[in-house]
Amino acid sequence: MSGVGENQLISIVPDELKFLFELEKQSYCDLKVANKTEDYVAFKVKTTSPKKYFVRPNTGVIQPWDSCIIRVTLQAQREYPPDMQCKDKFLLQSTIVPPHTDVDDLPQDTFTKDSGKTLTECKLKVSYISPSTTQRSSESGATNGDGNGSETISTIQRLKEERDAAVKQPQQLQHELEMVKRRRNQSNSGLSLKLAALVGLIGLIIGFILKLTLASPT
Repeated sequence: MSGVGENQLISIVPDELKFLFELEKQSYCDLKVANKTEDYVAFKVKTTSPKKYFVRPNTGVIQPWDSCIIRVTLQAQREYPPDMQCKDKFLLQSTIVPPHTDVDDLPQDTFTKDSGKTLTECKLKVSYISPSTTQRSSESGATNGDGNGSETISTIQRLKEERDAAVKQPQQLQHELEMVKRRRNQSNSGLSLKLAALVGLIGLIIGFILKLTLASPT
């Protein structure tokens, strides 16, 4: 097992998951996972609290010298943890797989330790950041003139933007779904009108033909 944030196959940035913690609000943190080898590397993300976090993708395959972004979303919580301390941990497992392997082709025992494969692991800690705490820290840094105040403020702003983006994503998806439904209903309505018009036209033609037939001398 390797140290935090790095092993022989991949590198992970950042090496700690930090979430801006506010009640009833989501927050997320992005992890950049880079393949440091000439092989195809498969990875899997595990956590000690799977109900609290939403990880996408939680399993994948990275091509040689390539990288991917894993988004970890902290679900909205109803209460603060004691002393804002978080004991949750994440484990990122990685192993070499055959070239051109797709994530859907991974065997079920890919990340099983007793499968005979070389399996490397990285542990990642989790920490929560309170808006009030970060605000006090930024004010203190600005007063001391040590240059850390602006950096802390930018961190707060970034975390808030990430949280707001995570909250807006489901709303955008819902809006797009409603638009698709409306277009489908409009399309069906237009088709029904065209069909009704066509049936009416056929009825008029048939009526006209019958009228001509009946009116013809026998």
